[in-house]
Amino acid sequence: MSILNILKECAIAVFDDTKDIVGTIEGKEKFNVGAGGDISTRIDLKAESAVFETLKKNGFKPTIIGEECGVVEGNDNGFIIMDGIDGTTNANSGLPFYCCSLAYSPDIHLASVTDSVVFNLATGDMFYAVKSQGSFMNDIRIHVAKDYSAPINDMVIGLNISGLSEIHFGSISKLVSSVSHIRHLGANALELCYFARGSINAYIDIRDKIRAIDMAACYLIAKEAGGLIFDISGNVLNCNLSVDSRMSFIAVGNEKMYGWITSLLKLPD
Repeated sequence: MSILNILKECAIAVFDDTKDIVGTIEGKEKFNVGAGGDISTRIDLKAESAVFETLKKNGFKPTIIGEECGVVEGNDNGFIIMDGIDGTTNANSGLPFYCCSLAYSPDIHLASVTDSVVFNLATGDMFYAVKSQGSFMNDIRIHVAKDYSAPINDMVIGLNISGLSEIHFGSISKLVSSVSHIRHLGANALELCYFARGSINAYIDIRDKIRAIDMAACYLIAKEAGGLIFDISGNVLNCNLSVDSRMSFIAVGNEKMYGWITSLLKLPD
């Protein structure tokens, strides 16, 4: 079985094992702080367990890097980067926007990811990509929105503001005032997939908080859909795929859009 199909099978197993505890007291039960720094809830742990069991069933034993489990050394080459539930707060609150995010990379760099799956656990939509083979949603090829001839007020801009510092609020004020449709839905991986299919014109996160674990799968999906993803210095986004890696980024369909966004941002030194 291909790596992509194993990732898809893992994501479906996560759905099967967690669907009955979404939005329940059982699903919200809290345990220890996970490797990613957040408190693990039962739904997070069940999701990770489903991935481990599916990998074991397929005899696939790469090193696993997960939000809850940290780094689990494997016998096979490469790395699985796993966020069993991205958007845990949404899932535990019964808000239908959360996903399973899984990626495979032959080495420890974000730009090296070769296979990705992001499974919308609320709708059943499957986003996936293989390097140099394009991005897909439910087997239909997807592309980012590149036509910016429409009025700015018609654009939809994704903006993660959870825990944004007061300084950074000032940095984004002009951008927010210039756009009529700002969206923050609570699951970065899934939001970047909707950017990849053209539902969101750009996606911005300047908090220096998003983890490499959250970005690994959606990064490839967005790139293979034609997206450009920059850090706040204007470089192509890349980082180590470690539990501790944090980043800011701006995802756009072309450099013209990037220029317009950065002209409105006043990032602190």
